Amino acid sequence: MSQKDPCQKQACEIQKCLQANNYMESKCEAVLREMRKCCARYPEGRSICCSGFEKEEREKRKAGSL
Repeated sequence: MSQKDPCQKQACEIQKCLQANNYMESKCEAVLREMRKCCARYPEGRSICCSGFEKEEREKRKAGSL
């Protein structure tokens, strides 16, 4: 039996916000920030919902080290 994803609630909030705002990310900055905060609380790979955010962070770190 698998555990519930710890950031699933925030991921659902992002989807609701995007749908309500015609998929304009700029209107959903607050919920996106909450998702990033949630993802930062857990080790990489713990939340499948965070996989895109984790990839984004890795790419930022890689670009910063060039």
